[in-house]
Amino acid sequence: MTIVYILMGVLAFSFLVIAHEFGHFIVAKLNDVKVEEFSLGMGPKIIGIKGRETEYLIKALPIGGYVKMLGEEDKTDDPRAFSNKSPLRKLSIVSAGPIMNIIVAIILLAIIGYNTGVITTQVNSVIDNSPAKSAGVLANDTIKEIDGKKITTWEELSNTISTSKDKELIITIERDTKSITIAVKPEYNEESKSYIIGIEPKVVRPSLGQSISYGFKQLIGMTKLTFSAFGTIFKGQAKMDDFGGPITIFRISTEAAKLGFLNLLYFVAIISIQLAIFNIIPFPALDGGWILLFLFEIITRKKINDKVVGIANYVGFSILMLLMIAVLLKDIFFPIKF
Repeated sequence: MTIVYILMGVLAFSFLVIAHEFGHFIVAKLNDVKVEEFSLGMGPKIIGIKGRETEYLIKALPIGGYVKMLGEEDKTDDPRAFSNKSPLRKLSIVSAGPIMNIIVAIILLAIIGYNTGVITTQVNSVIDNSPAKSAGVLANDTIKEIDGKKITTWEELSNTISTSKDKELIITIERDTKSITIAVKPEYNEESKSYIIGIEPKVVRPSLGQSISYGFKQLIGMTKLTFSAFGTIFKGQAKMDDFGGPITIFRISTEAAKLGFLNLLYFVAIISIQLAIFNIIPFPALDGGWILLFLFEIITRKKINDKVVGIANYVGFSILMLLMIAVLLKDIFFPIKF
């Protein structure tokens, strides 16, 4: 059965890459740009199928993928070349990949919510002799803010409390349409190995519309958590086990598959959001670098010298490849323990 779970993990990661590249592909087609190649993976070609004008490829290294458009690398007078389209059309094409990952994440989270129920920030019960009980939190209270920070999902609420250590939290709750502010000091729980205040959330069975709304809220919450993780890295507070590459993703995907299909979907949704965020970082060779470039051209109506862009992308791509190799080596020699 382990082979099946590994296969599910590989397919899950491949699905995200295909979704991302399909975003670029379909919007390129809508803008009448000729797509020469649609590739899953990198390196030597394993399989290639030639369509009417696009070759669909599977390559040896299961790391990322790409859509190669006419006029990306060489100048041409062909009106269907990417290079001959307006900055606005180019912007729509490069933005489509991250946007597709966001759409995929919302759909997956909506499916999960519809099937398992939505965990809300409303309190279902308060544990006896807990900090929440002592502070006066009641069943049916809805937690709206913690230390002035808006709370929209249970994951956001739980993460804020668990990382607070023993710091007193100012929690704003909604009770019978009234807003109440209370102070709660979390306590360390040996079983969960984290700080808690002693509340259990209410789970509701959502409609289709509520499931989609839940997907949006989860997206916002996970995005905040991702940027919070970036902040930890920049502050130098991250540990070795906080970093992982493709091998780690495959390993965790396999473990998630063992826990059930919905758990795998949840992990895929998280990776999809992180893939979208990573790709919009304004760094050369990433979608974000192109987005910044085309926004500059739209606003200033000036075109940046092609040689400058080419050099920047070459340097950016080289740095990304070195980073990818470093993360891959880390995955091999210092694997994450879980």
